Formats: sequence, C-alpha cells, structure tokens
Amino acid sequence: MTLQNGNQAAPAGHEPRARRVVITGAARDFGRTLALFFARRGDEVLLSARNLAAVEHVAAEIRGLGFDKVHALRCDLADPASVRAFADGIATVTDHIDVLVNNGASWLPGEDLASAADEDIAATVASTVTGTVLVTKHLLPLLLKSDRPDVVNLISSAGLTGNHRTQAHAAFYAAKHGQAGLADLLSPQLRPQGVRVISLYPPDFSNPDPLGPEWDTAPRGAGDQLTAHSLVECVMFAVDQPRDCFIKAFHFEQTS
Repeated sequence: MTLQNGNQAAPAGHEPRARRVVITGAARDFGRTLALFFARRGDEVLLSARNLAAVEHVAAEIRGLGFDKVHALRCDLADPASVRAFADGIATVTDHIDVLVNNGASWLPGEDLASAADEDIAATVASTVTGTVLVTKHLLPLLLKSDRPDVVNLISSAGLTGNHRTQAHAAFYAAKHGQAGLADLLSPQLRPQGVRVISLYPPDFSNPDPLGPEWDTAPRGAGDQLTAHSLVECVMFAVDQPRDCFIKAFHFEQTS
C-alpha cells in the first residue's frame, strides 16, 4: 500500500517487535524504498549514503510521515576510512543493530571492457565488494549484540553464474559475483552465532515512488516486470521468520 502520514498499525495478529535497521545506499531508488517501509513498521532506521544531504532528505521524508526514529550518516563504501567512521557513528547511536541491509553499490553500464574508465571500474568494484565486506566486518560486533541478527544482501541476477541479460559493464558483473561469494561464505560461518545471511538476486525491476499513487497501480501479474513492492515483501517476510528459519537466498525468474 502507499505510505501515508501518521503511524499505521501492523496487520491484526502480526505485530513484529521494532528493530534497529542499518541500510546502505539509502538516498535513492530501492534503498530509499526500504528505508520508508522499515520506518513505517515502527523500526528505527540508520541510513547511509555517500551524499549526506541526499540521505538527510530521505530522513526528513520519514519524519514527515510521522516516524522520528531515523538517523542519517555519510558513508563512502569505496573508502575504508569512511566505512570505519560510519561504523563508529552507528556505535554512538545504538549499542546493537538487528538488521544490516547491504544495498549500496555502484551501477556501471557498458557493452565491453573499453567502454568504462579505469577509475569508474575501480570505484564500482570497491563500493560493491570492498564496501560490503568492510561494512559487514565493522558492524558485526553490533549485530552479535542482537538476539535476532540478520544480514540482508541486495545482490542482483548479475551475480548468478550464466546470467548475461543485465545491460551492465563486466566490472559490475564481477562485483556482484564478489558479493555473492561473500554471502555464500558468511552464511555457514555466522549461523553458529545466530546470524542469518539472506541474499536477494533480482533481475531488473521497476521501483515506482512508494510515496506516489503509482506504487499501488503498478501491474504485478505473472507476465509483468518484477516490482520493488514485491522485493520489499520478500525482505520483510525473511526477517520476520522464526529464528530456526534460515532463508539463504531469493532467486527470481527473469521474464524479459
């Protein structure tokens, strides 16, 4: 449903306890969508982006909806010092986090290797792979202080072997495969500590403005393009499962 002003009650018989949720890349697109919906559930959201003004705008949108448990922080995922400062900033706000959403990544288009500058290739790989590794590393101590820690990775179908349908540069494919490899390793490593590692591999999907009327009118039939609405519901479904339920990955049929 479209977000509206004011607090809204959870569905009858389903009132999940509020979480503290960190979302990277939260200034736009699906990161913003996730931020709005976690906040709407009553969760405290800690949002990051490379552009502080942009993520502060999203925080202001959330407060305008009547939810004040929101924090905006700067984090350049390609810069290890920035990631460390971001983690230190989170630790000054809270003594634990329940959900880390690794959403931030740099999109890089290009039909061949020569179509992108070296600097753009390096930034894509660094923000997507190195950034995900470092954010997870530095926030893991706060996750381990939660009684329901989840790491959610928004990867891409570009991170799946044999997928060549996304019109992205090879460096983007390489970066997403790096994220997938990290998730595959961390899932069994962290399970004994109660941390669930949940990865989503969506194809290209539509992301209408969740504050606009098109959010509720976008077609969601069997032959339609995957929507951000459905992706949000997958994320919420996964984190709401009992702690004996470890959903490792969501894979989606690509129809176009």
